Amino acid sequence: MAIGATIQIFEVQLADVDRGVYEDLSLRVAQHASETDSYLLTRVLAYCLEYEEGIGFAAGGVSSGEEPAVLIKDLTGLVTAWIEVGAPDAQRLHYGSKLAGRAAVYTHRDPAKLLASWKGKTIHRSGHITVRSFDSGFIDSIVASLSRRNTLSVSVTEGQIYLELNGNAFETKIHDHHIE
Repeated sequence: MAIGATIQIFEVQLADVDRGVYEDLSLRVAQHASETDSYLLTRVLAYCLEYEEGIGFAAGGVSSGEEPAVLIKDLTGLVTAWIEVGAPDAQRLHYGSKLAGRAAVYTHRDPAKLLASWKGKTIHRSGHITVRSFDSGFIDSIVASLSRRNTLSVSVTEGQIYLELNGNAFETKIHDHHIE
């Protein structure tokens, strides 16, 4: 755990109908002092939306420069999915895409600006990288419901997220974008 980190607890009920994933998760998430609540919530959502065997948060937390926010490893320790959160630079995404079998980015920022920042830059298998965002203001609206101990229900069906955090309900469409 990073120095100065705050532990956030998330008791999650995940029902991802689109992928056939139904799990109850108990997550202890280290929030680095420099990490915004919006970034933290996007990181937790990325974890839920990518959930599969071998998933984990970066060992060094957000301050770890060598790993993405979320990654998936197989039983041998090989990285099979590199999942970034926020606005990674093209070089970092290029590295992650080369290292892992697949790469994805979940952003709480303006996806058009993010995609424009990568235009003309070399990113390995850029056409296969999933870039996902949510309706404008969705993440910011959830922040007020965040506490140190959280009960989170995430249901995904037909590309729509129905989320309940500590008794407050929210919904958004998952927007997929492509790197040109």
